[in-house]
Amino acid sequence: MAAATTVPLTDFASAERVPVNIVHQQARAFDTQPLTPKLLNSVLNYIFVLNPQRQIIFASQNVRQLTPDRSCDQLLGLRPGEALGCIHACEHTGGCGTSRFCSECGAVKAILASLAGHSDLQECRLTRTIQCKTEALDILVYASPFTHEGQTFSLFSVSDISHQKRRRVLERIFFHDVVNTAGALEGLLGLLKFQVPDNLKPELKVAEHACHDLLDQIQAQIDLTMAESNELVVAATPLNSKMLLLSVVDLFRNHEVAKERNLVVADNSPSMALISDATILKRVLGNLVKNALEAIRPGETVTLGCAPAGDGVQFTVHNPGVIPQKVQLQLFNRSFSTKGNGRGLGTYGAKLLTESYLKGTVGFESTPEQGTLFQVVLPKQLIS
Repeated sequence: MAAATTVPLTDFASAERVPVNIVHQQARAFDTQPLTPKLLNSVLNYIFVLNPQRQIIFASQNVRQLTPDRSCDQLLGLRPGEALGCIHACEHTGGCGTSRFCSECGAVKAILASLAGHSDLQECRLTRTIQCKTEALDILVYASPFTHEGQTFSLFSVSDISHQKRRRVLERIFFHDVVNTAGALEGLLGLLKFQVPDNLKPELKVAEHACHDLLDQIQAQIDLTMAESNELVVAATPLNSKMLLLSVVDLFRNHEVAKERNLVVADNSPSMALISDATILKRVLGNLVKNALEAIRPGETVTLGCAPAGDGVQFTVHNPGVIPQKVQLQLFNRSFSTKGNGRGLGTYGAKLLTESYLKGTVGFESTPEQGTLFQVVLPKQLIS
């Protein structure tokens, strides 16, 4: 009687493996599929194909960037954590997926889901040792099932998002520190206005407005960053449409961009009740107002308005200028700007905040006869 094969114990996923000769048979069978290896080698993501025991039977050529100490052939039979050098892959005799740490691993969870017949997307944070160096790796993984000769395999895709994670951490530290510094400066200027001589008070007032504008610009960037990462929190409260427009006008009363230009609320704007997020809505209208003020000549006027729009409320920002056709076609693109490199977040930010967070729409009309009119249409009650 043949001796029974001992399968290592596990604290999470199955530890069972197939022998290396079976792995190589599966690898050769996959390599013979028409076009498949060539297609997988042409994508930007790192691609693994895993057998039912989570062992690698194919690795795209670019995987060498993640595993510089092993060739693609040397990865055959390993599991992803073992290939990537995860420090927990050897903590249990069963290898990758079997330690108690693996129960919280996004990669293992996605692979198990795919082998059960379901596609899954997960983030995975691992500490690994590669070429005698320990480093942190943040990856986004997507695993989807496919069937070959009656068996379910996993197509396992990996994106390195470490640089994005590092950038987010640095952004949070930077925003926190710069807001604290600007806030302290604003407080200091507030104290000085009671102590400076009268002949310096006009200059102090200019400094106060500049500091307030700086804080507003920093907060605008924080809001946009959070909005793009789906982290912005909506706080819906009762609002009055005309009072909100008047508060936007007040925000720009001493703004440099409004110098020698007029900003008014149309007399026929009604006071309508709505429930929305005042901070986000002011940010949207403020972006559109700033763009409008920058687009007009000294002495011209930007007019804000509001009106019923079916079951919702429409806010408008009008200026007498006209937007060239080639600009209209790119107006809401993230990095497009007529003001130079590094600009172009005004209309993009307005559209993102309105559609993703206020559940409304943004549009515009621009003709030589009527000028340019931006329209923000919102529901009367925002359900956050």
